Amino acid sequence: MTLRRLPAERDAEIAALRAERDADREAMRCLGLRLEELERRLRQDSSDSGTPASQEGIAARERRKAERADPDRGRRKDRRPGGQPGREGRGLARDPSPGKREKAPPAAECRRCKAGLDGAEPAPGSWAQVIDVLFAVVTTEWELPGRRCPCCGEVTVAPAPPGAHAGSVSCGPALNAAAVVLTAHANVPPEKAARVIAMLPGVPVPAGWAGKAASRLAARLRKAGFGEAMEAALAAGGALAADETPVNVLERAAAPVQPGGRDDDEAGPGEEGKAPAGAPHILAVRTLGERLTWLRAIASRRKGHVTGGIPARFRGVLVTDGYKAYQGLLSRIAGIRQCCQHVIRRCRAALRPGPGSLQSWAADVITVLREAHQAVQNARARHAATPPLTRSYSTACGIATTRPPHSGPSTAGSVTGTRATTPAAPSPAGCRTSGSRSSCSPATSP
Repeated sequence: MTLRRLPAERDAEIAALRAERDADREAMRCLGLRLEELERRLRQDSSDSGTPASQEGIAARERRKAERADPDRGRRKDRRPGGQPGREGRGLARDPSPGKREKAPPAAECRRCKAGLDGAEPAPGSWAQVIDVLFAVVTTEWELPGRRCPCCGEVTVAPAPPGAHAGSVSCGPALNAAAVVLTAHANVPPEKAARVIAMLPGVPVPAGWAGKAASRLAARLRKAGFGEAMEAALAAGGALAADETPVNVLERAAAPVQPGGRDDDEAGPGEEGKAPAGAPHILAVRTLGERLTWLRAIASRRKGHVTGGIPARFRGVLVTDGYKAYQGLLSRIAGIRQCCQHVIRRCRAALRPGPGSLQSWAADVITVLREAHQAVQNARARHAATPPLTRSYSTACGIATTRPPHSGPSTAGSVTGTRATTPAAPSPAGCRTSGSRSSCSPATSP
């Protein structure tokens, strides 16, 4: 009986060893795929992912620098150097009514044969304009008369006009505007801003005054109801673009929380009602043509704070970079679209070899988006109406979904296929969502 059981026991042991071997092989295959995916993510940079250029490693920066130096770095063969058709120029325009006119002395010799031109016949000439600024410091002193009350004898002094203070020296609107532009827009430290103002207009100002210029402007705008007016103007539009970026603050309490922006559903046990964890951010909300731009301080990048920064009365389409926190707005707005540049970044990531197989459809999406964008730019250059782009746009959105599914994990993420991740159609006004981190023009990025 023992000899009869030996073959059966041996077969059972062999089957168990084979099953263990197959499980080990499957585990090794999965670990290999995970390793390849991690290596692929490490190779990503700002050109094929949402990683900011400031957070790239040294190797990625050197690689992008070498790609920029390559004259054949993937640009279209028919693309000429310089500004592309449809781009608005930034040159100086001739003033038809100059404030001052001068006449230059005539030329003394011919520019070709060097012969003298004394007594030569006059000929049509040309013109030249020079635009300059004359700094003139103007000091205005207001006399504030006083009146003594005949009843109680109290002396009442006339109130100073806006911007002035009794018994002190103040800076006028022009100097305040210079301090705001330097410290807020140009991000110049207050000490350097004060030195620049002292060098250019020639007025020495304290560094502390320059550092508080933005706070003074914010107080006046708040008093005038600027925030409510800006929110109403943005909410009236049919489409907006939004992007968030981290910001350093002196105090954590300096980042306000929008009403209704607290995520109680995301809070942990015992954290209800407490300030959320996370770095303070600035949420930029702008119209697609960048006519209006609103920068809002939010306490963190959590869903409640990000969605709370979008105007509550906005019901149109929101163009974003694909951050999932914006999905919470789908219940009250028409839809969420991704800007073309972020779609192209994800397509670039899909084109690079990764686990599974190459997804060649991504190159077709990039081509179609660029052709559609170029058609809009050409129409703008001719001051013509936007051409019909529905066919090309539908092709770009449907290419990924019409191809057979690939095995292995997808490297493209969510490029198309849902209401919240559809690429934004190229519009005549452009779709720039982030002035500091990305530009959403397919034709401007190879």
